[in-house]
Amino acid sequence: MGLVYADIELLNSRDVDNFEEGNLSENQVRRMNVLMNVDSGAIMLAINENIRTQLGLRVVDKRPCLLANGTYDELPVVRNVMVRFANRECVVSALVLPGDTEPLLGAIPMEEMDVLVSPRLQQLIVNPQHPNEPVMALR
Repeated sequence: MGLVYADIELLNSRDVDNFEEGNLSENQVRRMNVLMNVDSGAIMLAINENIRTQLGLRVVDKRPCLLANGTYDELPVVRNVMVRFANRECVVSALVLPGDTEPLLGAIPMEEMDVLVSPRLQQLIVNPQHPNEPVMALR
C-alpha cells in the first residue's frame, strides 16, 4: 500500500470554545485545511511550525522523539488542536515539526474519531461499522 493522504480541517479549539461562549465571531476562529499524511504507525498528531503559527497554538511542553530517519530530537508540544474529518472531530495535543515539514495524522486522533485507512481505496474513511458517529473501543 502506498502513502495515504487526507484533507483534514485543523482548528484552534480555544477559539472554538470562545466562539461558543459568544466571545469571538465565527470568522475569528483560526482554522485551516491541511493535506495530511495518514500514518497509523505514528502515535500523535504532528503539525509543523507554520501550521502552529497560523492557528496561534501555544507551546506547552517539549518531548523527546525518535524521528523517521532514526535520530532523536526534542520537539515542542501544543494542546487544543481540533481535528475534523467527515462527520468526526476530536481535540488532541500535537507535536510540532520544524518549518513546513509534512504533517502527520497519527493513531490517537484516528482512534478517537473512529476512522481507518482503507487498503483497497488507499484513503482515510469513516469506520463503516459506525457510519453515523464515532464509537470508542474500550477493551
